[in-house]
Amino acid sequence: MSNASSRHPATGWFKSSFSNPSQECVEINFDSDRVHIRDSKDHGVGPKITIGAEHWPGVLAEALGHAEAGSNSAVRIEVGDDGSVRVQALDSHVILAYTRSEWAAFVAGAVDGEFDRPETAAALARINAA
Repeated sequence: MSNASSRHPATGWFKSSFSNPSQECVEINFDSDRVHIRDSKDHGVGPKITIGAEHWPGVLAEALGHAEAGSNSAVRIEVGDDGSVRVQALDSHVILAYTRSEWAAFVAGAVDGEFDRPETAAALARINAA
């Protein structure tokens, strides 16, 4: 599935097409050299994590289980016993919390390539080859 249809044209924020339309989820916005992450439960007014685009392939690789936990240099991804996930920026105290189903929808979209930037696909291929 393409994330083009799930992008909000006015803001550029989008979530996985695997998310229920009324379900909150991980939202992403690709800027020229940054990736912004937020929680749609906050309706655009809550905290967000901003990382350099060069870190995004490592974040995706860890989220997909292709890289060891704690291996990316931008965020800490902590999975709770109940399947919930906390994502904490390593350069600030910002923490985003997601339910099991919210994170599962994000991961399903990532598996399907919905969150790939053009350079991300090549970087993930290099990570998987290592």
